[in-house]
Amino acid sequence: MYIAVDAMGTDTYPKNDIAGGILASKEFNDTIVFVGDETVIKSELSKHDISACKIEILHAPEHISMNDKPADVLNSKQSSSIHVGLGAVKNGDVEAFVTMGNTGAAHAVATLKTVKRIRGVKRPVLTAIFAVNDHPMIFLDVGANADSKAEWMQQFAVMGSIYAERVLKYQTPKVAMLSNGEEDTKGNALIKDTATLLNNTQLNFIGNIEPNDLMTSKADVILMDGFVGNIVLKMFEATSRYMANLIRDELRSDILSSIGGLLARPAFNRIRQKVDTSEIGGAPLLGVNGILIIGHGQNSPIGIKNAIRQAHTAVESGVIQAISTSLADLSKSKEVK
Repeated sequence: MYIAVDAMGTDTYPKNDIAGGILASKEFNDTIVFVGDETVIKSELSKHDISACKIEILHAPEHISMNDKPADVLNSKQSSSIHVGLGAVKNGDVEAFVTMGNTGAAHAVATLKTVKRIRGVKRPVLTAIFAVNDHPMIFLDVGANADSKAEWMQQFAVMGSIYAERVLKYQTPKVAMLSNGEEDTKGNALIKDTATLLNNTQLNFIGNIEPNDLMTSKADVILMDGFVGNIVLKMFEATSRYMANLIRDELRSDILSSIGGLLARPAFNRIRQKVDTSEIGGAPLLGVNGILIIGHGQNSPIGIKNAIRQAHTAVESGVIQAISTSLADLSKSKEVK
């Protein structure tokens, strides 16, 4: 399999990007195509033993920074790693693209410039994957569509369910909608209208869940509009940082606490591993006509390797074709009714 990796994506590019790609090539036996400035990539590769790896380079001299606005890069920086990498997916030169770079730019370039949408998709959906009690859950939408329609939400649920089944390996994934109460009378008009549509699909829709259920692994696919989803995502990240800082500060507050912290270090390390986003690595932009995995700019080499693993599994399991077929069937069922 040929998988393109944005060598200019992380905050520490190309160090972690290349280290992660090398790990993936060794473990999955894929050809990793590093996309970015060729001179920079070759310089970093020279620091590693790549004799057992399948490595190629796709030159992309320009760089999209985290500060670049998506609208500004659509028709500029055409030689950037994001444009070139997604262009390679569109042309069939590679089977997937993995980036830890500018999420908005990757979304815009994929949707409007390169691979574009799968036929029948109303709006692509941005996802995030979190593991609670060693149970990965896919959240969507987490920011692509601040204002949504019930029909779009129904499609998000279908796409999320397919990804959960084929990549996360859940049989009949449980789909739930985030609301202010479990009762079907709760929620705004969008939630109620979406529930009506979901109840008329073959999805394993279990109804509404409340925010406290997000930490109980009650569902596999958590559906929400992009405005709410982006707030939930940022709250998750902020809470994790706050709790980590709070525990660290308290353990340093006096000598007894410090000693207790040393004794409890193995337990803290296990907790850190359970909540470490590197175990997931990234999440897909669903609805575009190609496999695109987007991760955090602070990702470690292990995280990048695991993001590449997701890309590999998504290609191998035929996610794009499954989404296309399912949405076509959904459209036909509506025409019959």
